Amino acid sequence: MSNERTIIKTKVGIVGGGPAGLMLSHMLGQAGIENIVVEARDHQSISNTHRAGILEAQAVSMLVDSGVDGRVLSEGDVHSGIDLRFNGESHPLDFTDLVDATVTLYAQNEVFIDLAAARARDGGDVRYLCEVTELMDLETDTPKFRFTNAEDEAFEVHCDILIGADGSRSFCRRQIPDTNRQDFTVTYPFAWFGILTEAPKSAPELIYANSPHGFALISQRSETVQRMYFQCHPGENVHDWSEDRIWTELQARVDGPDNFTLKTGKIFDKTVLKFRSFVREPLSHGRLFLIGDAGHTVPPTGAKGLNLAFADVKVLFEALDSYYSTSNDALLHAYSDTALKRVWKAQNFSYWMTSMLHTPVDADPFMAKRALGELETVTSSRYGQQYLAESYTGWPHA
Repeated sequence: MSNERTIIKTKVGIVGGGPAGLMLSHMLGQAGIENIVVEARDHQSISNTHRAGILEAQAVSMLVDSGVDGRVLSEGDVHSGIDLRFNGESHPLDFTDLVDATVTLYAQNEVFIDLAAARARDGGDVRYLCEVTELMDLETDTPKFRFTNAEDEAFEVHCDILIGADGSRSFCRRQIPDTNRQDFTVTYPFAWFGILTEAPKSAPELIYANSPHGFALISQRSETVQRMYFQCHPGENVHDWSEDRIWTELQARVDGPDNFTLKTGKIFDKTVLKFRSFVREPLSHGRLFLIGDAGHTVPPTGAKGLNLAFADVKVLFEALDSYYSTSNDALLHAYSDTALKRVWKAQNFSYWMTSMLHTPVDADPFMAKRALGELETVTSSRYGQQYLAESYTGWPHA
């Protein structure tokens, strides 16, 4: 590699080209605010990484109203509720009736494909297979970062604002001095064993099941491909599980007197999904701002991950748009506090859903009965159902 570095000057430098980074880049581009996105992975790897996605109506609107391809409307699957199943019985929650809202099932990799296509269509500067090696001058008016591309060429980006959108293992987050940060973390003693299967839908809505055998989520992907999960040990090895064993385990967790039976098919993907709750405070340092998983992660039970990232993007975009149109940086200074209000509401909801639906690892009989009492309380009260429905479908963006 040559010792010479090519200098790139732009207004906003974005480290991380997943859905959060690309969504912000797209909105900035639509507003005429120059930006560059640098991503460590290649386009194909991201587009082929299967990750579930349940989008709040506000996230769908962000995609469609900003001019991204409308595939989320034509191919996304709108859901008007979920089914809470416990003691072998189903308890449907109708979101449309309860809070006049819906969610859309649309995989995260499809969101990425749409956003990447929009940036390419609009001439956005998005660079894949680029490794960021250093952040500099974060507390000055011109923060900088260095990266090398796949050809081992070296670059240095000079910008007004630097965005860390580089996921849960964020390099950007680690560059903030220890004296200026505080981390809040909960590590859960269980994980999800996830499968993708070639099968028809087992039910019209997603099923969240609490059972003596452990939690299960009967989710969906399309009319012919379904996604399902069951609670497992974090160290579980997917190779120890045959198809017959997986289907037996999943069926045991939804069994009940109504004889509900899963629709099965060939399993073509198996994974163990470990999860935790994490929040970094503050979400900014000098001219560096964190969005999405770079600043916070939630367990997937409450379907908040991508929606929180898009909420961050909305708040930060409005702050940047105000800054570049009026030279007023008040909203930028307020970004962390504003975004964290929603983050902590989502953390509370995700932790609550996770605790209520999962069987304690130590099989504590009191805690297991307590969770069933909570599920009974929620499903027997319209107000309880409305709280869950409002939280699941999302609060208004700040």
